[in-house]
Amino acid sequence: MSSSWKRLLNIAGGALGLLGVVFVVFRLRHYAGEIEFSRFGRGDWVGIAFLCLSYGGSNWFLSKAWQKLLFYFKVPIEIRRAVRIYGLSQLAKYVPGNIFHLAGRQALGTAAGLPSGGLIKSTFWELGLIAVAGSLFSPLLVPLLWGATPYLFSLGLWGVVLSSALFFIRRIFSAEVSCALLWHCVFFVVSGSVFIALLGTVSSIDFPAPLWPALCGSYVISWLAGFITPGAPAGVGVREFVLLFLLKGLVTESDLLLVIVLGRAVTVVGDVLFFLGALLIRDSGSRAIVRTA
Repeated sequence: MSSSWKRLLNIAGGALGLLGVVFVVFRLRHYAGEIEFSRFGRGDWVGIAFLCLSYGGSNWFLSKAWQKLLFYFKVPIEIRRAVRIYGLSQLAKYVPGNIFHLAGRQALGTAAGLPSGGLIKSTFWELGLIAVAGSLFSPLLVPLLWGATPYLFSLGLWGVVLSSALFFIRRIFSAEVSCALLWHCVFFVVSGSVFIALLGTVSSIDFPAPLWPALCGSYVISWLAGFITPGAPAGVGVREFVLLFLLKGLVTESDLLLVIVLGRAVTVVGDVLFFLGALLIRDSGSRAIVRTA
């Protein structure tokens, strides 16, 4: 690849990332106008800051899953380079259209010398695999939809479904694809845990521990609904509607709406932190690569 073409791709990928930053700024200003800051004490803000860091760090799991898919398509890449490319392009998902982070990742990956064919395949497989991972959390919703179902039963059912999916994907495809699915699920567990912690911060209701998996599952399924909805930037609006439907009667609507807005702010700040972390990673150049661990 010529140096001028590589420079053009880097500019294109960087421009999409910068465009994402612009939309994130407007989004945060919007959320700030909807949050009643006076109701939170210093301890609450420390906890919220930790949740922002936790969510931002969980993007590493998505980067690791992407790296595994690249391995599957014979595109070896070290994890720090995968994190850098993934992180620098991720903010563009907030741009209306819901595909610009993928275009930015493709441009940055191609500029880094990765085969464009493998990048495209990994992107499509990532989209499908992350949707599969999200759907695997649906057993956790059983107690919310059918109240007589024990929470531990749904947790056990989720474990069986997840283990079976990992086993069959490993047998049908490869260990790399199975690992990618597992990393996606770990990301969802962290994201769901952040939602539960925010719910505990805002609501005066003490949610018992057996209920936590169902709360996590409701968050993941609402995320999935937003993910598969075309044109909604980062699923805005769709996820909120699904959460309100699933948790109606369990959480007061005012508290749930505040958690939704606060959760949006936490995820945006977390994505910004991951973006800034990716900026600090030095590109290792065209040096090849890789450990498969």
